[in-house]
Amino acid sequence: MATSPKRKASPATSSKSKGASKAAPVSVVTGGAGFLGSHLTDLLLSRGHKVISIDNLVTGSVQNIDHLSGNPNFRFICQDVTEFLFLPGRVDYVWHFASPASPIDYLELPIQTLKVGSLGTHKALGLARDKGARFLITSTSEIYGDPLVHPQPESYWGNVNTIGPRGCYDESKRFAEALTMAYHRQHNIPTRIVRIFNTYGPRMRRNDGRVVPAFISQALANKPITIFGDGKQTRSFCYYSDLIEGIYRLMMSETSDPVNIGNPHELTMLQFAEEIIAATGSKSKIVHKPLPQDDPKQRRPDITRAKALLQWEPKVTLAEGLKSTIEYFRRTP
Repeated sequence: MATSPKRKASPATSSKSKGASKAAPVSVVTGGAGFLGSHLTDLLLSRGHKVISIDNLVTGSVQNIDHLSGNPNFRFICQDVTEFLFLPGRVDYVWHFASPASPIDYLELPIQTLKVGSLGTHKALGLARDKGARFLITSTSEIYGDPLVHPQPESYWGNVNTIGPRGCYDESKRFAEALTMAYHRQHNIPTRIVRIFNTYGPRMRRNDGRVVPAFISQALANKPITIFGDGKQTRSFCYYSDLIEGIYRLMMSETSDPVNIGNPHELTMLQFAEEIIAATGSKSKIVHKPLPQDDPKQRRPDITRAKALLQWEPKVTLAEGLKSTIEYFRRTP
């Protein structure tokens, strides 16, 4: 297992700075107005961090961070992360969350998706190197492609169609992982790689194309719930609060190896649609459409590494998570 090489301690970790001022750690969150980035920002602020959020609002929304207006420990910068990142002062942690993450987004924005995974990751790593900060990249279970190994451990190299319609997202994340490890090895940057599996919760966009908001929106409107293919393909769903806690623990850990964070509870799309119908009390019926190209047939994380290294596993049940998520969609236009 790879470990972070010895390096000069950053202001967040040096004993001198701890004893002298105990200054609040400073975190930069790219994609900080997005679904997960905004929830991470909330967690960091609750744990005493000062947060600088960077987002160009292509897929993020100011509504996700409106409640932070006036918070003296929060600053928002509207900027494309593929541009040069100049920030005065100390930075202790860089959390690189920026990227389109839903099929609708990255199919409409394939070049931008590739750029944020390559140029954006390069700029974020450059900021971490300049500031002597710890760096975390949010990778994805999509790097496993349509997996031939089930469940998927971090040691699995994947089955990805590089030139298919999903390749722009899959390859942007695979390149981002490779670049992160290159900075780790060549520049001694303390890096962390999290591979996120399907996650859901409040602040998801109603029309972002992912299965949770799609099914919930259709069910609340009593419209047919659309299942692609025969519905026997599987997914596993992790509630956002569990995921963000796992990511936080990974950043604070001492491992540079990729770590899966997700919920290993697996169910078919048919089962999931039935769960949504029951939870919403909907009159929706299920309809089937052709399966999109390269859509994974199975998706379930092996979280052995997360349990061992981070003492982490998901706590929120699907019923609990769906209840709060459905309530959010009921009150959000």
